[in-house]
Amino acid sequence: MVSQVASPTSTVRPTHTAIWIMLPVGMASNIACFPLNSCAVTAHWRAPDKPCGGFITGAARERLRVDFIRCDGAALTLVFALEAGGTGDCVYCGLRLPADEGLAALAASHARGRHESQPDAPPRPGLLPERKGGWSGAPALVLRRNGQAVDTDLRLENCDHAEGQATFAFVDPVAGVAVNVRWQISAGDIVSATCTISNRSETPLEVERLAALALPVPARFTEFTTFSGRWAAEMQEHSSAIAAGGIMRESAIGKPGFAGAGWVLLHAGEETLGAHLAWSGDAWLTLAPDAQGSGDGRAMLMMGAGWSRGEVVLPPGESYTTPPAVFSLAPDRSALAQAFHVHARTEVLPSRATWGPRKVHLNSWEALGFNLSEGGLMALAQSAASLGIERFVLDDGWFGGRRDDTSSLGDWTVSPDVFPNGLDPLIDHVHALGMDFGLWVEPEMVSPDSDLYRQHPDWCLHVEGGARPTMRGQLALDMARTEVRDYLFTRLDALLGEHPIAYLKWDHNRDLFPSGPGQAEGFYALLDRLRAAHPRVEIESCSSGGGRIDFGVLTRTHRVWPSDNNDAIERLRIIPAWSQFLPLEVLGSHVGPSPNPITGRRLDMDFRAKVAMFGHMGVEADPARMTEKDRATLAAHIALYKQWRGVLHSGALHRLAHPDPNVTGMMVTHGEKALSLVAQTEFSPVFDAAPVRLAGLEPEARYRVTLPEPWPGKARHYLANPDAWRQGLTLSGAALMGHGLALPLTHPETAWLIALERLPQ
Repeated sequence: MVSQVASPTSTVRPTHTAIWIMLPVGMASNIACFPLNSCAVTAHWRAPDKPCGGFITGAARERLRVDFIRCDGAALTLVFALEAGGTGDCVYCGLRLPADEGLAALAASHARGRHESQPDAPPRPGLLPERKGGWSGAPALVLRRNGQAVDTDLRLENCDHAEGQATFAFVDPVAGVAVNVRWQISAGDIVSATCTISNRSETPLEVERLAALALPVPARFTEFTTFSGRWAAEMQEHSSAIAAGGIMRESAIGKPGFAGAGWVLLHAGEETLGAHLAWSGDAWLTLAPDAQGSGDGRAMLMMGAGWSRGEVVLPPGESYTTPPAVFSLAPDRSALAQAFHVHARTEVLPSRATWGPRKVHLNSWEALGFNLSEGGLMALAQSAASLGIERFVLDDGWFGGRRDDTSSLGDWTVSPDVFPNGLDPLIDHVHALGMDFGLWVEPEMVSPDSDLYRQHPDWCLHVEGGARPTMRGQLALDMARTEVRDYLFTRLDALLGEHPIAYLKWDHNRDLFPSGPGQAEGFYALLDRLRAAHPRVEIESCSSGGGRIDFGVLTRTHRVWPSDNNDAIERLRIIPAWSQFLPLEVLGSHVGPSPNPITGRRLDMDFRAKVAMFGHMGVEADPARMTEKDRATLAAHIALYKQWRGVLHSGALHRLAHPDPNVTGMMVTHGEKALSLVAQTEFSPVFDAAPVRLAGLEPEARYRVTLPEPWPGKARHYLANPDAWRQGLTLSGAALMGHGLALPLTHPETAWLIALERLPQ
């Protein structure tokens, strides 16, 4: 909640009439604030009696008016110091403070003096860093008029605050610019930040750069983790110290891509701060250290949407609002992930309460590719149903003349060559087997060899008179054009209206070059319109794997495809990385074929299936090509997934630390139950590996611990006391978290499930 700290006549501490502090030169302007729309706090300052370099001397007393705003979540507190005509500042961002915390004293406790190489008034980037006042880091906004840079001197005009949110209004009457910075904290401790800029002049204003979030990072955070990657190797973590020079991540391909521009973690020991830009277009992120002299030891984290010169131009009186950036901090990475998961489940994902269980589905791509026929698909559906599959998804190749990847994108009509009787016989067959039917589409793309392109060559993104470079043999449609969106809606609406399709896999398989304004907004507009017309259809967002994953797209879709690489070894890195921000139920997690078509790695079905359970489980393989043993193993794990998905998709995710880097584990707790996955990826250097310590349990509670079957065949003969494990061991939460469990001696590429049930007291 947002609360006023004190009444106009109260003092900083209820039991004292004043608080006396030795005040360094320049510090009055650093933390003193004049009354705005909140109540004022009175503070008195006293200088030291003797001269000291950089300090005020003499016995003069200065009476200052201080304004503070406090925002509280369940376990998080933000404190803002407000100065009329100043920049405003977040003077505290951390774990929740006591209700009676003295906020003036809190701010003063971190005030710093001025050193000789600084301006006389130390630069204070505050909530809206500008070049003014000596701040040498990246600015939060870059503006132009008539091609010339606009230098701003934005001053805090007022602050409106209500339950859970605060809006800081800045204005520069000379430049004719107004900016509103809005921060809102949820009950689950996620802070959402947006920035709105308004043109108050008589001439157009070009916005070249505008940060959604400018966060003065508490000085205790000294390390950071960013994410990068490529196709089939998404979300690779890179950690380093926050050092001179700072960092920048940027995407310029019309979507977030694999560069990790929308995600960052900051570390203060175990304590972790995470931030994300909820946007499906270009993005940028900067982290500037204090080495350039902000004066208070804090780095500055900024992130925002990216665009080209001339893309955002505001006519007089018009405004632009950034997409939101969200951040939170928590005692450790597991707690931070849990906060983001709760936020996704309650604030981001559409109509989650109406989803029902996350259905296991089989996608036809790895099984059949473009080799489609009605009979072959019906046989594949029959095999899928025999395993317990609940949804059958027909991938690429069903429309127009699409017999390979060189044609027909944009011609969204059922191919009479593949389906001479239409789609209905296949859909009826799938339904008769007890499964839903899903369909692959790539609406934002067009093939040069297509009826759509021949009729409307101007509908694709292009430079007039220039070359039209293809990627994967395709061009991108201009989603900013109303007629393009109308055409796509008409075709998709007809498909969904004419056929009982429960699921769309929405793909996006090329970068946008050239790009253009309004592409992400146009994509959102089409999705919003389609979902309004067909609210019960589930939509998956895919972009060559994990090329377009963010909270912006997840407000309109139901799950994402984390990577085209479904090799289980690779997924043991990819899924935990994505799950730092996203809950397991939105992460498509499929059992792929062996050997894997991307890595060439051969993995046991038991290992592939156990890893795939920790996500939204599916299958990307042809059951007819599996051995009878593998089919039985896969069916058993699908049944296990159905038994445990209520826990996996509603519970709290914990990372399991282990001293052996070849052992990785994660665990989900929910109510009285918990399920853990522990995997051995490489050969261990010692025979007796350290026990696996579990997490998230009640220390005083007692738990029945079992290893759900089927057990991995490679390691079964190394399991001590198998009968005891089948019957279950009873241990306290304290023992399981402190002492842990000694798992069997295990070959590489082996995984175990650990099931726990809390016993009645």
